[in-house]
Amino acid sequence: MSDDSDNMQGDSLRNRKKEKLSSKEEEEDASKVQASPPASNRWKNAWTRFLFALPMIGGFILILWLGPVYVALLVILLQVKSFHELMVIGHSKYSSLELPWYRVLNWYFLGVANYFFFGESLTTYFRNLFSHEDYLNKLANYHRFISYWLYLGGFIAFVLSLKKKKYMVQFTLFGWTHIVLLCCVVQSHLIIQNCFEGLYWLLFPAAMVICNDIMAYFFGFFFGRTPLIKLSPKKTWEGFIGGFFATMVFGVIVSKTMYQFKHLICPVEYDGNWLVISNCDPGYVFNLQTFNVPAVIKGPLSIIGISWSEFSMRPIHFHGAVMAMFASLIAPFGGFFASGFKRAFKLKDFGDLIPGHGGVIDRMDCQFLMGTFVFVYYYSFIKSVSVSSVLNIIYGMPPERQLELYSSLGDTLASHGLL
Repeated sequence: MSDDSDNMQGDSLRNRKKEKLSSKEEEEDASKVQASPPASNRWKNAWTRFLFALPMIGGFILILWLGPVYVALLVILLQVKSFHELMVIGHSKYSSLELPWYRVLNWYFLGVANYFFFGESLTTYFRNLFSHEDYLNKLANYHRFISYWLYLGGFIAFVLSLKKKKYMVQFTLFGWTHIVLLCCVVQSHLIIQNCFEGLYWLLFPAAMVICNDIMAYFFGFFFGRTPLIKLSPKKTWEGFIGGFFATMVFGVIVSKTMYQFKHLICPVEYDGNWLVISNCDPGYVFNLQTFNVPAVIKGPLSIIGISWSEFSMRPIHFHGAVMAMFASLIAPFGGFFASGFKRAFKLKDFGDLIPGHGGVIDRMDCQFLMGTFVFVYYYSFIKSVSVSSVLNIIYGMPPERQLELYSSLGDTLASHGLL
């Protein structure tokens, strides 16, 4: 018994030593990947980032000017490239194995996911686009059923591709594919939903993230001394705090400017030929509103002789401040998450598509998180039922149901003395 216990203690000691060694190796590998470049290269890297940032910003402005359809296409292209970068990383560990249909099924599932999500957007926002042709109307009516069977086709193909002694690897990569789809396709779908509600809801949050990224880099480059987080050794508290204040100031300035352009604040509609920006009324959130001063503020002010009962402001300025705050305080954690991911796989960047910046994921990590927040925030606190959204539902009804609705609505309006 004593010999057995000695052996068990020895095994546990050896295991602990192995764990310490492996963790130490991981830290050393991560430090190699994340090691700060020499001082002479810092300026070179900064100039490279700056020079390639200018055409990216210019190209983005051009696509915004072209309209929401081209913005949606840009988001899809970025999504596809992001998917490719992540799938390459996941497959690199098992690249020596011959896995049947692996790459084909990856792209098939990407296509099916896009068909489902963006089909949902089209049928929700532009139902009248499908009402002119019978086959398009049927596609819209049975869109979810068709999407489900398309997915089942890929699922069955995956099961048939399973090979003995490779089950674990194949199921691991199958799970990896679905996680990547969740990260890329779902979040890009939410960003496009924001775009269809008005380019403002894509441009403003994207500008806040870009501003925070630039200003955090600037303050960290010149004043950074205190490390912020171990996952990303180059990030500093000076950069994080400087980026926050700069983004808040920039957000106030931009929110006071952008709401004046209908091209940015009006939602997308189908005019019978193409998807265009509607000529809308700006609505409650963009118009000047009067609010009562809360009692908890009014009471103390009255004690010192200040009478202040109401104030006027545009709600979009408040919402803009919330988005700027999220972009500077929470969205950077998308970047920290990506840094941890790269350390886990011993990578410097997700790709080398953009010199000085890395891959698409290196630029979109915070944007995906920001786009999801804006979608949730918009539909929770800003979105209201519009005439166009109701009409889209009506367009999907059979003609006899539309007549029934027309008759019922007429009776209701007449009973209220409106007809």
